[in-house]
This record gives sequence, structure tokens and C-alpha cells, in this order.
Amino acid sequence: MHENFSLKPYNTFGVEAKAKYFVEVHSIEELKQTLKLSNSHALPLLFLGGGSNILFTKDFDGLAIKLNLKGISEKSLNDNEVLVTAKAGENWHEFVLFCLNKNLGGLENLSLIPGNVGTSPMQNIGAYGTEIKDIFVDCKVLNLETLEVETFDIEKCRFGYRDSIFKQEGKGKYVILEVTFKLTKDNHNIKTEYGAIKSELENLGIENPTIQDVSKAVINIRQSKLPDPKVTGNAGSFFKNPTIPLAQFEELKQKFENIQGYPNGEFVKVPAGWLIEQCGWKGKQIGNVASHQLQSLVIINATGNATGQEIFDFSTEIINSVKEKFGIELEREVNII
Repeated sequence: MHENFSLKPYNTFGVEAKAKYFVEVHSIEELKQTLKLSNSHALPLLFLGGGSNILFTKDFDGLAIKLNLKGISEKSLNDNEVLVTAKAGENWHEFVLFCLNKNLGGLENLSLIPGNVGTSPMQNIGAYGTEIKDIFVDCKVLNLETLEVETFDIEKCRFGYRDSIFKQEGKGKYVILEVTFKLTKDNHNIKTEYGAIKSELENLGIENPTIQDVSKAVINIRQSKLPDPKVTGNAGSFFKNPTIPLAQFEELKQKFENIQGYPNGEFVKVPAGWLIEQCGWKGKQIGNVASHQLQSLVIINATGNATGQEIFDFSTEIINSVKEKFGIELEREVNII
């Protein structure tokens, strides 16, 4: 166990923050022992995965636990379906590539999303027409109160848009140990209708795409408009796309005829990036922080010297300006510490 430990390498924003205590665990038994020790000292806990969805605005006065549980296993269900289980510490994109190399379909649209497998159900991560809930079977979790391993199926996880029980009443009560997905072996459900996938496949000269082709298209799209956190500190999409009542959307359309929206029953999902861009934030920099020049939904540590508080304050200014212009309050997707 380390004391006064720098968390700068453990968050993709690359901001400096220290944990009072830090430990890395490689097994469930190590995790249980660590938790027993922390409970005896009544230490606040912070679990670290890939650090891609967290913003430190201050030091953490407790025990930060880096989950380094590794391993992938498979179990065939039938001629066309297989269960694939990955431990929480597996890198998400490397896991996707592992499945693609075995021609297992279902995860291809989720290529190049930063972070680890263990945090994927928390956010119900999604991209280009696919969400975790579409291929999720269950996850094993450790109950932090009883230190017993429990299984959460899809119903118990209560997935919503970038949401789950682990961000609501289950927050701080469980830690995800492994996740199981149901993937296809051969008869794949190819999804190319969302976003720019179709046009990118056309650019690649592909008419009948495989799951590998879809993954390549998604990777190309993401790399063309999203900054690499290894080069420029960021946490990907900083805000959720807001969902507003259809009536409110129709009112806004009268005033802003080019407003974008994706109807879903009595509600409409409005792209947060479009709202932010209309408020003049695309590429705008204040001090060490900026909105990315190609994707305004992404806030970047532009100089590499930004503090977490600077980034938080920058995001607050964006929220205020969007609220003032459109009457829509953006919600941060990134977890604030």
C-alpha cells in the first residue's frame, strides 16, 4: 500500500491529484483483504478502472483501489451463440479486438471506447447504435458491505441511457468483478445505419461489410474526430445527450429551425455537441482548457497543465450558456471527484 500517491497516470485527463492511500489488486481475495483493512480504518473508497470517465477536482482523502483483475473465458451456447466473460481489469478495446479476432459479433460498434470492461455496465456504454445492454448477460459484483459475490442480470442492472443501478442506488455499494456478454459466432447482426458508418464503409470501398469492417469504420471515425487521451488529456464525451419532451423540441424548432433531434415516442434526444457548438464553444480555449476543435462534446486538457477544477469550471460555463440559449440543462457524463 502506497501513501500520498499521485493519480495523474490513472486518469485520462492527466490532471494531478493525490490519494491518501493507493493499492493495486490482482484477485478477488486480494480485494477482500484490502477491503477488510479499509473497513477497520473507516477509509473512503475509490475504485479505479481505466480512468477514462473521471475528473479529479481535488485530492482523494481515502483509499484508491486499482482493479487489475485479468482473464477472458468462453462458453458455447449453441451453433451461433457464445458467452464471453471478461474480468473487470481487461482493457475494453483490447477485449473487443480479442472477440473480433475470433469472429465473435456484437461488440464491433463499440470499438475504441476508452476504459476497462468493469466500468462498461456502470455507464451502459454505447456508440453507433449499440449499447452494452444489447449484448449483456450478467455481471459478478462484490457487495462491499457483506464482501459476498453476487450476480446481477440485465433486469437487476436497470440499464438506462448512460445509466445503471451502479450510478443510482447501487452507487458505492458494489464493485464489478467480471462481465458476461452473449455474442454471435456466424450469423451476425451487422449495424451500419447509425452515424457516419455507411459513408465510411463507402470510402473504404466495402459493400457487404463484416463485423471487422464495421469495427474498422468505427475506429476510423473516432480517430478522425476524437483526440487520443494518450496525447491530449480528455475523457471522451463530457456531457450526456439530453432528452427533452417532444412539445419542447417543437417549440425550439420554431426558433432554431436547424436543431437536430432523434425522436423516441413522446421524447426527443438532442445532440449535446450541436447545442454546445451553437453556443460558440467549438475549439474555444480558456486558460489551460478547451472544447475540442473537431468535437465540441469533448473537453480537453489543452496545455497538459490544467487542474481538475479548471476543467470543471469550464464545463459549468458551457452548461450555463446552453441553458441560457436553449433552456436545456446539460448533464455531465464524467464522474466528478
